[in-house]
Amino acid sequence: MPNSKQTEQMQRGAGFIAALDQSGGSTPKALRLYGVEESAYSSESEMYDLIHQMRSRIIKSPAFTGDKVIAAILFEQTMDRDIDGIPTANYLWEKRGVVPFLKIDKGLEAEADGVQMLKPIPGLQALLARAVKAGIFGTKERSVVNAANAAGIEALVAQQFALGAEVKAAGLMPILEPEVTISIADKAEAEDLLLAAILRHLDKLPKGEQVMLKLTLPTKANLYKPLVDHPAVMKVVALSGGYNRAEANKILAQNSGVIASFSRALSEGLNANQTDAEFDAILVQAIDSIHAASIAG
Repeated sequence: MPNSKQTEQMQRGAGFIAALDQSGGSTPKALRLYGVEESAYSSESEMYDLIHQMRSRIIKSPAFTGDKVIAAILFEQTMDRDIDGIPTANYLWEKRGVVPFLKIDKGLEAEADGVQMLKPIPGLQALLARAVKAGIFGTKERSVVNAANAAGIEALVAQQFALGAEVKAAGLMPILEPEVTISIADKAEAEDLLLAAILRHLDKLPKGEQVMLKLTLPTKANLYKPLVDHPAVMKVVALSGGYNRAEANKILAQNSGVIASFSRALSEGLNANQTDAEFDAILVQAIDSIHAASIAG
């Protein structure tokens, strides 16, 4: 069962979650933003070596500790690798005081009814068992809402909760992530439908059971306060969703009780060619600003 100290840290939540979980499709872009062009690697394994170097550099930075970064979400390959000879999840918790999560989704289906559902996850039970053995606290699974379509949103939320139940049965804490695309014209309407669907499913959970939720920063401030206050929710976290760090922090600070789970907005400005001092100084600023926005209100 989940580590009680880690559970306490997630419930207390005086900080934010670092999303270090770019996978196959998004890794080249993440590396390019980090100053590593595709010409720098000639195979997928070399690409993953380079992204692990980037993630290790972030995790080992003096600023990256549980005081402000309460948890981190890892990609499967990162879980399977070491930092200084220590398995990554163990290194996070034992050396940095950061709770480790694992991204388990395998991408998205084609859009139907305004949403993109999760693709099937082959070998899910084996993956969850490996995660438990590796010291992972919970999982993250992302699907996407592209329109205010009530039937599509209900189907997507139902799928998220069904997968969450499998994750819970394996002894892990699920972060359900029904992302709303920030550029759609009916974003606010989609978020209203999403909130209603999530509340319906939360109310059906067995008494005492909890999930976490990772949601797009809402158009209406404090829209998700009923989820923050719901007894079946351990924590509501927000993705940056394409907003830059300054904009994401500004919106986040208007949402009481919601903390960040940023990826690009966290690594913004970091570059492979920076000295350790330069790299650490930029990461300190990023962590301090995201932490401040997460605890505002």
